[in-house]
Amino acid sequence: MSKNVVVVESPAKANTIEKFLGKGYSVLASYGHVRDLPKSKLGIDVEHNFEPEYIIPRGSGKTVKALKTALAAADTIYLATDYDREGEAIAWHILQAIPPTGKQKVNRITFTEITEPAIKAAITNPRDIDQDLVDAQQARRVLDRLVGYSLSPVLWKKVRSGLSAGRVQSVALKLIVDREREIEAFKPAEYWSLIAELETTKGERLNAELTKVGGKKPEVTSEKAAKELESKLKEANFVVESIDSKEVKRSPAPPFITSSLQQEASRKLSFSSRKTMMVAQQLYEGINLAGQHVGLISYMRTDSFNLSTEATTQAKQLIEKLYGKPYATQAPRAYKKKVRGAQEAHEAIRPTDLSRQPGDLAQHLTKDQLRLYQLIWQRTMASQISDAKYLQKGANIAAADCILRAKGRETLFDGFTRVYTESRDDGEDENDAALSELTKDEKLKLVELLPEQHFTSPPPRYTEASLIKVLEENGIGRPSTYAPTMGTIINRGYVRLENRQFHPQDVGYLVTDLLTKHFPFVVNEQFTADVEDKLDDIAEGQKEWKPFIKDFYGPMRELIDTETDKIPRMKIPEIPTDEKCEVCGKPMVIKSGRFGQFMACTGFPECKNTKPYHQPTGIICPEDGGDVIERKTKRGRTFWGCANYPECKFASWTKPGATSEPAEAAKTADTTT
Repeated sequence: MSKNVVVVESPAKANTIEKFLGKGYSVLASYGHVRDLPKSKLGIDVEHNFEPEYIIPRGSGKTVKALKTALAAADTIYLATDYDREGEAIAWHILQAIPPTGKQKVNRITFTEITEPAIKAAITNPRDIDQDLVDAQQARRVLDRLVGYSLSPVLWKKVRSGLSAGRVQSVALKLIVDREREIEAFKPAEYWSLIAELETTKGERLNAELTKVGGKKPEVTSEKAAKELESKLKEANFVVESIDSKEVKRSPAPPFITSSLQQEASRKLSFSSRKTMMVAQQLYEGINLAGQHVGLISYMRTDSFNLSTEATTQAKQLIEKLYGKPYATQAPRAYKKKVRGAQEAHEAIRPTDLSRQPGDLAQHLTKDQLRLYQLIWQRTMASQISDAKYLQKGANIAAADCILRAKGRETLFDGFTRVYTESRDDGEDENDAALSELTKDEKLKLVELLPEQHFTSPPPRYTEASLIKVLEENGIGRPSTYAPTMGTIINRGYVRLENRQFHPQDVGYLVTDLLTKHFPFVVNEQFTADVEDKLDDIAEGQKEWKPFIKDFYGPMRELIDTETDKIPRMKIPEIPTDEKCEVCGKPMVIKSGRFGQFMACTGFPECKNTKPYHQPTGIICPEDGGDVIERKTKRGRTFWGCANYPECKFASWTKPGATSEPAEAAKTADTTT
């Protein structure tokens, strides 16, 4: 065995790094944590200073044995696990499970990209394990275990088995439930807009919107009022009262951090947060490029906008080469993240080598890998490109006692938008060259008046992107927690995803209401954010973790003991049907279970007959003429498939009738009824 042994988490990462280090180094994988809390019990001694009871998880014994053999023969051990609290804790657990001998040298090394220069630089700059980071991870793990193992049994007893509560997931669920109730309570209000199509003296046409009536903002709330204004304007003269213009700049978005990558991949690529992180992990750990394993992006769990000097220097050179010198900034752009706990020493998510353009990698990457790499490459490049510049133009047009506003925008320099624009920034006003032809006091000809009825809209349902944004803005959770949180609330049956929007289910309402009434701390946004601050204190060496846990656990335990007996048994609503049980003849009802709705006999427990319930859609299957029904995967994701499955395997992630792609995953055994 080699005298130098490097330990990382995954085999893919190990293969890449071993090729960089060459002879004299052996790189092994721990396959994640080699120790963890037991699943079968609390695993925390609450009577003795909250000492965790770590065990080697089932299935990890062979890995630990192999590591023990390899490390015993090593002179120097390099712990090269990920560059975050979780990675620090994995390194610490390896040493706890396999204590080194007194003669061995143990080094902790970190890097933000898996490239040969980065790995060799890490080897030459080792450090000790940062116990403060380890303690912060232990505190989070113990705290979440105490919350989950204390509150979840209450939900099992009062609602249904298989449910769970947690610091981040319960807040996320409450946000979704509260938003749905806002939507249900919303009463739309009618209003009308009025657009005038006008013609200049030179024959150019432009649109102007009514903005003032009698010097005030118009409140046109009925068709009658709209018609009265329309009649008035048809008799009026339209005269240009004033013209204004100003030059405006628009700056690019910062390079990606974990949360913004998940949000933008959701918007632009329709990726779930889990899928985004899975594909990013593949790009980070390394892809085979013409026989060489290469890490293509930097570490994907980060909350820092920083880019290295090497990255910004390369970006400037490439920008000048591809787009010209006007597109390159004089000095590198620097972005600051104004959130406590952001690891500014870390880097943003970026390509390890910007000269690897997406098109160059097309033959080496899967479709999903290429799309995500292209997103990261474009965002990184755009973050270092000059501002876009526009001439923003406007004209106020008088007609009777009304003012109409015409707007336009002329692009002076496209800047970073040549490469990339954030999704939420799309849909800007179109350029309107006709405005540049207007002159003050010019009389315009009315071509047509276009009154249009509108209704105010309720707030939109959360998508994964918008929910992650709210969680991040409120300091709830950290980069590594967002994807698991989304998966948990779906898998528990609390919500379903339809058209990328979260819809709370009956059990989600019940759980939220129970927790809000009896255990409000776990759904309180400020409390959850304060916990994150305290975890940051621990990571920075300003607070000890066990006293923090003690201060939290005592009041929580007392509240649970006091409140549990006050909670009545809650029943998830059942929906009656006209269908009779084919076994005993009693009526069937629609019930909600972990994997969605199903039909059950009202004669339970004497009659235990159940059968699938499929949400009718009225859509005919294009392959065999059967009914298209709404179904769910085991992970809770909604898809549409033929009722004649498995004879007919038609399936689509999107509702037929819209542009859809076959739901390959849904065609497998990962289906439930």
